[in-house]
Order: sequence, then C-alpha cells, then structure tokens
Amino acid sequence: MTGTSAGVSVGGKAVELPTRSGTIGPDVIDIGTLYKNTGTFTYDPGFTSTASCESKITYIDGDEGVLLHRGYPIEQLAEHGDFLEVCYLLLYGELPTKSQKDDFDYRVTHHTMVHEQMSRFFTGFRRDAHPMAVMCGCVGALSAFYHDSTDITDPHQRARTSAWSPRCA
Repeated sequence: MTGTSAGVSVGGKAVELPTRSGTIGPDVIDIGTLYKNTGTFTYDPGFTSTASCESKITYIDGDEGVLLHRGYPIEQLAEHGDFLEVCYLLLYGELPTKSQKDDFDYRVTHHTMVHEQMSRFFTGFRRDAHPMAVMCGCVGALSAFYHDSTDITDPHQRARTSAWSPRCA
C-alpha cells in the first residue's frame, strides 16, 4: 500500500479506494471493494489498464514489450540461460551458483521416472493431436498418479514436485 487513495463517485455515491505500489511500474487503484460499495463494475477491454494479479515472480508491460521473471528480462534468460536454470530462478528467486545448478540438474534428472501407466496415457491421444491438448490432458492426469504430492501448503510435497529441493524439505 502507498497510503494514498483515489476518490471515485458513481451515481452520487463517493468512495475512497486504496492505491498500491509494485516493485516496478505505475501505482494501481485497488478496486476490490468497488462493486460492494457502488454496485458497479469496471470496464477495461483488453485489460489495457488492469493489473490482474499480484506477482513476486513476473512483471509484464505489453505496451513496452517488457517481460521480467524475478527481475530478469526474458531475452536475457533465453539467450544466456537454460530451462533448468530458469526453473531454479522461478522456484528460489535467484539464479543458481555453479554448485547449486549442478545439484539442481542432478536432482531433476534423477527424479524424472514416469509411471508406466502414465506413459500409456499418451497412447490414448490421436497421433495428430495438438501438443497443447496432450499436455493439458497429461498434466491433469498427473494428480491421479501422484496424489500424495498435491498439497501446495506442505513444504515437503512442494519440494517433491520440484525435484526434491533441500531448501523446502
């Protein structure tokens, strides 16, 4: 919160709405209570002036062509990093050191066994099925195979699903 507010008047009814400041970008007006207080919604076609969520991981400014993950431009990560390095960044908030990267790579590559029945799940799709449809179906099915690791509030289960992180265990 910034300690400031924005006044809005709808149909003669005035309300004060708090403003928030992000790490980057302009302040925003928190309209979470607008409907409750005025009975009206906002209209913003294409979300051109709307922050849809609060994120400590990603910052997007489409008009300026900015996409940051944990403060790093996506172009820099794509050119100088690899997939597992970006995974580490997203999970832990910082790029790994050489030893952290080696350890993380080892844990991920040695914890990638696929259950045989999960493997058979792929054969249920047509061979010309769109890859995104296959991915959505298979990711959804993972909870049926690994139902003991779906509680996101449990640090041990989160660690198990993200390559057995010693930081979360």
